[in-house]
Amino acid sequence: MTSPLIRSFCMIFSGILFFTSQLHADNWPQWRGLHHNNISDEKDVPTQWSKTENVAWKLALPGSAGATPVVWDNQIFLTSTDGSDLLLLCIATDGNELWRKTISSGNKNVRGDEGNSASPSPFTDGKYVWTTMANGAMACFDMNGKEIWKLDLQERYGKCDIAFGMTSTPILYKNRIYLQLIHGDGNAKTREALVAAIDPATGNEIWRQKRPSDAHSECEHSYASPTVYDDGKISFLISHGADYSVGHDLEDGHEIWRIGNLNPKGKYNPTLRLVSSPTASEGLIVIPSAKNGPTFGLKPDVKGDVTGKASAQFWKRDHNTPDVPCPLIKDGLVYLCRENGNLICLNAKTGEEYYKKMTHRMRHRASPVYANGHLYLTARDGRISVIKAGKEFKLVSKNETGESMSSTPVISNGTIYLRTFKTLWAIRNQK
Repeated sequence: MTSPLIRSFCMIFSGILFFTSQLHADNWPQWRGLHHNNISDEKDVPTQWSKTENVAWKLALPGSAGATPVVWDNQIFLTSTDGSDLLLLCIATDGNELWRKTISSGNKNVRGDEGNSASPSPFTDGKYVWTTMANGAMACFDMNGKEIWKLDLQERYGKCDIAFGMTSTPILYKNRIYLQLIHGDGNAKTREALVAAIDPATGNEIWRQKRPSDAHSECEHSYASPTVYDDGKISFLISHGADYSVGHDLEDGHEIWRIGNLNPKGKYNPTLRLVSSPTASEGLIVIPSAKNGPTFGLKPDVKGDVTGKASAQFWKRDHNTPDVPCPLIKDGLVYLCRENGNLICLNAKTGEEYYKKMTHRMRHRASPVYANGHLYLTARDGRISVIKAGKEFKLVSKNETGESMSSTPVISNGTIYLRTFKTLWAIRNQK
């Protein structure tokens, strides 16, 4: 008969093993991962694969989309089209579909093969999963697919007047969902640019704040997504679009700071819509613009309008900058992937350029991902270039799927999940 002391020891030891295993296996609960920055802490991650090598499984999808999947434990969530329907799918990590839900209908394809109404990514906290679609449909389900609530963002916040749909992905942070709604004529009462916070459990609004801008024409449209800066001392929401990045108080949304000149007034481009989103790291916010416009290394403790104030910046880069892929910050380095496949490495605090190298001359829409000393860069033709992280450029491998994709790779529990326009791939080192 086992003594109580031994039973207690076994329970404690089992708990330690479980906790340790959790430390070594990341969930990827939101578009940019566990830390909101496209960085994975995992170590046993493949750097080389082919259409057959290191492929654990592939699953044909009902339709195309560019949204990044999310993963929690043994469940994968992703949005998809199926004809005109807009779906949320739940896939087991063994490749079997668990359930699917129709969120809305009326899919619209945009810019040929560039996107559609299933472009925003879902997000989860392990109890619930939330999803939005580019037509403003938003819904919450439990992990078994039971609907908790559903709402129409256009009915609540005004008609969406944006060329390619409301593709911004909300962010879940400390039991609030934050949205940026920068999608039309900011001067029209029915289409005011806003930021808002809603209750994840009910979908009810907690607060909304107007987001004024002097942007005009297509520049009033933003396809970027909000993010959060939190270094343990200061924290705020960052919205991005309509010629400005703005820091908002997390409690009520009031404006803390803003930076402009993302679309310089002296040579204003009326088609410069923002797509690439800011990236936050401790002590630094990298703020991109679009179409080879400026990128800023911003100090996070700024206040007020800091447009044009060099004292608010660590550095500014005027050109050779990203259009769609988001910046990545790791180990004192900033990586910028341009839409043409060029990778640029900078000193995070000074902006000094260490290199600018071509990876694969093809459109890059996905954002770079980091894991175990490597960067993963995804091209639209399905090639993923793996680059050694560091001040010196080293191409480690070129990996082909042979399928078009614009989704960012996801890394969870030793597996890279690739969402192409046709297939969900699971890439894993074969033991």
